[in-house]
Amino acid sequence: MPTSTRRARERANTRARIIEAALHVLETEGVAALTIRRIATDVEYSAPVVYQHFANKDALVLELVAHGHRLMLTEMREATQEPDPDRRMMRIASEYVRFAGEHPHLYQVMNAPVVDADERRRVAEPAIVVLKELLTAWSAAHDVVLADMDQACEILWGTLYGIASLGYLGNVGNDRARRLAEQALRAILLGWRTEAPVNHRPTSS
Repeated sequence: MPTSTRRARERANTRARIIEAALHVLETEGVAALTIRRIATDVEYSAPVVYQHFANKDALVLELVAHGHRLMLTEMREATQEPDPDRRMMRIASEYVRFAGEHPHLYQVMNAPVVDADERRRVAEPAIVVLKELLTAWSAAHDVVLADMDQACEILWGTLYGIASLGYLGNVGNDRARRLAEQALRAILLGWRTEAPVNHRPTSS
């Protein structure tokens, strides 16, 4: 194996170990416990080694946020395998809230101002694209015209975020939060389906 290839692989492995250790600290102790020194100790590296991969704590947290969105995206893509468009949307709602309940500290950081808003939007974009694709397929299946697809996605995303927050904060529990998310999404979709179109007819002279 060429020396450059071996070094690249070693560097990738080191980065992966750092991310794994940081994720463990975040998930078990919260973001306050996440420091470069702590991660260096946990992976038995010196702090300068960690800094070779992440310039500071903010860069490390951003990587964890991106990791969280990749995990969420994987689960959302599994939900797309559901053939029925309505059940597919309900499954998305349930899986979103379940993810928040299973990864409360990670989910909180994914939506917290500790990460720049533009960066949060960038790493969340692939999941938003999947939601938009699902909503587009749902609207086509029911012959529903959504005038502003971006706004419709924001309504759904915001609804799920709010209910998921109730779940991971322990206010209602994750199981109930998942049911509430399905009910809320069902009500929104039903409203869009039953909303009467406005017909403009010429007035008689």
